[in-house]
Amino acid sequence: MTGMKDLVFLSHRIPFPPDKGDKIRSYHVLRHLASRFRIHLGCFFDDPSDIQHIARLKDICANVYCLPIGRAQKATRLLRALADGRSMSELCFHDRRMHAWLRRTLARHEIGHAYVFCSSMYPYVEPYLGTMRILVDMVDVDSQKWEAYAASAAWPLSMVYRAEHRRVFALEKRGFAGADYSLFVSQAEAECFRKLVSGTPGRLVHVENGVDLTKLSPERQFPSPFAKESAAIVFTGAMDYRPNIDAVVWFAHEVFPSVRREHPRAEFWIVGANPSAAVRRLSAQPGVNVTGRVPDIRPYISNADCAVAPLRIARGVQNKVLEAMAMGKPVVGTQAALEGISAIPGRDALMARDASEFISLVSGVLSGGYSQIGLAARARVESDYRWESNLSILDRLYAEDNAAPSAHDVPIRIDV
Repeated sequence: MTGMKDLVFLSHRIPFPPDKGDKIRSYHVLRHLASRFRIHLGCFFDDPSDIQHIARLKDICANVYCLPIGRAQKATRLLRALADGRSMSELCFHDRRMHAWLRRTLARHEIGHAYVFCSSMYPYVEPYLGTMRILVDMVDVDSQKWEAYAASAAWPLSMVYRAEHRRVFALEKRGFAGADYSLFVSQAEAECFRKLVSGTPGRLVHVENGVDLTKLSPERQFPSPFAKESAAIVFTGAMDYRPNIDAVVWFAHEVFPSVRREHPRAEFWIVGANPSAAVRRLSAQPGVNVTGRVPDIRPYISNADCAVAPLRIARGVQNKVLEAMAMGKPVVGTQAALEGISAIPGRDALMARDASEFISLVSGVLSGGYSQIGLAARARVESDYRWESNLSILDRLYAEDNAAPSAHDVPIRIDV
């Protein structure tokens, strides 16, 4: 690390292992930056089993400070947010110890760069604007997710969600105004935010995700977890996350019974950790299987006949879609699930607008139709979703090491 410059990397969740949405992105960004900077990592973890991964991060970073957030602690902070003007998202990750660690770290090292993963961590660097080149990775427009929650929830939750929408959006605007660059996972997300903050000073850049093309390859063979005669339809994701819960419950009730009538061998596999009670209840339905946490999702994707992404609430880029595409599987998804991904509907993936289209497309895949979709999907991922090439934008954003951390001209994809 001799000769490297120092960078503070702040993340609301421990960026390892890269086994779900935000952690996949944060890990690959961290690893990319660690080859160019001496990293000082500050993060949180809410799963006690993640303690074992701190050692791995110390192999990558010069300094790691990782604080636990227990369920009781998180609940207390969320309750405080109801009476506080700040969002639940911000208060959940507000911790005086992290502020103190950051002050000590900045006092001990000459640090001119910061990477802030998600808007809820932005308040930590707000006191240091102008002293570092700060990139805030919003990932997606999280405030819009809360607005969608409010639209589909009954009172009083709808009221709580609307308040959270307003407060998160206020925080996002603060981050956008204060940072040198605000990053989003896709052009669609960047454009969405640009419209919301029209006229606000600052810059928007979209930095797309990537896929581990070696790990997620159709050429890799895995023992099948399915019965030999079954036709497997797979959904992967964290099953305590509301959009995922909504997606599988809707699919199991509105789509799968019709598919199973046409294809009696069809099985719907819900693969992901921490299934909620609503998800667990689906296992009582004929042909529906709920796995809970599995050591490796690849055997399920590799041996599936079809992957589905029936998300009705979605922001950013769905890694579950990219992973299935990378493994050469036909994906049937909603417009929300495919938005932000460069796949061409009908060629690289299949888009369904409602239950009847889902039934038709999934049944068509199980009947042997759309045989070229998987090949086209893999080719699309190989073309557009390589981590190293997509993250090279970060090198250009940090390129002007000696310039004042203010507006500057770099030949990159700017979305404002």
